[in-house]
Amino acid sequence: MAQAFNARVRHREFNPGDLVLRKVLHVTPDSRGKFAYKYDGPFVVKEAFSGGAVILSDTDGTENALPVNADAIKKYYP
Repeated sequence: MAQAFNARVRHREFNPGDLVLRKVLHVTPDSRGKFAYKYDGPFVVKEAFSGGAVILSDTDGTENALPVNADAIKKYYP
C-alpha cells in the first residue's frame, strides 16, 4: 500500500528566490466563511532545508522568524 501511495507523490523542491504562496492555517474572527482567502502572499523563499522546512520573507525583504513546512506552500507564477 505504501508503494502505491509513494508512486503518486510529487516531490516539490523550493529554491532561494522562488515566489510562493502560504496557506492560511488559522481561522480569523472576522473570516468570511467559505469566501475567505485560502493563501497569503506572495512571499520569497529565503532558505530551504533538507527536511522540507522553508524560511520565507516578504517581497519587501522583512524575514519571518518561524519556518514553514513545504506542504503548506505552493509556487506562485505572476
